[in-house]
Amino acid sequence: MTQGFIAGLVQMRSGRSVRENVEQASRLIREAAGRGASYVQTPEMTTLLTRSRDELAEAADPAATEEALARFRSLAGELGIWLHIGSMAVSLPGAERMANRAFVIGPDGTLRASYDKIHMFDVDLPNGESWRESRTYQPGESAALVDLPWGRLGLSICYDLRFATLFRALAERGADFLTVPAAFTRQTGEAHWHVLLRARAIETGTFVLAAAQGGTHEDGRQTYGHSLIVDPWGRIVAEAEGDNPCIVMARIDPAQVQEARKRIPVLEHGRRFALPESGAMKDPVQ
Repeated sequence: MTQGFIAGLVQMRSGRSVRENVEQASRLIREAAGRGASYVQTPEMTTLLTRSRDELAEAADPAATEEALARFRSLAGELGIWLHIGSMAVSLPGAERMANRAFVIGPDGTLRASYDKIHMFDVDLPNGESWRESRTYQPGESAALVDLPWGRLGLSICYDLRFATLFRALAERGADFLTVPAAFTRQTGEAHWHVLLRARAIETGTFVLAAAQGGTHEDGRQTYGHSLIVDPWGRIVAEAEGDNPCIVMARIDPAQVQEARKRIPVLEHGRRFALPESGAMKDPVQ
């Protein structure tokens, strides 16, 4: 494992124009690279954030997807950075639903990894908001990792954050850095964003990098912002102040991963165990 690197998180307020969103993302990516970032991450639904299925389908068309990806691939190659597009809507051949897909692009502009969001946000919130991602997106079936020059990167998207087993599995397969590009609602973000990201870092002894959408979007939804970088001891080392578009930067030292895991080797101490059948209980010891 080599020496550290600077990570840059792009906080956005994506709207209903793919062109404008790509321009906003590109400007902020350039800013992060200009400030020394070798790895830059954008949030979930970088290229479009809308409730309209028709608008999503248009953006997910293969030609539209390739055009946006071509822009980002060219930018990564020009800047010589690892560029992680948090997610885009992508059409699936022969399927009625789309994929919510992340892409990792290498500094030569080639696609190095992709990941389809596994867990769908299907909830009714106390404030009246109702979300049914499974109506639009087909859940992914595979976890994903990619090797960077500084260590291994594990991929997730937004609601995946609530499923600790995914993050432990990624860490057990060698992830040194876990990623959570997101569009957390304001209500759930205020309640759970910080504690969940810190918990995932502590449980796995990894850095957690989470670029977020923030603010009131054109479709009326409100997202929480507060993009975060958390170290393997659970400390917040960088955070966006609020929900405005911005850049969050921090130097990442991979040696901290091994240090944290030596201090508390939870990945080594995990054990499989049996569970009793529902309602069953063994006779008490006499």
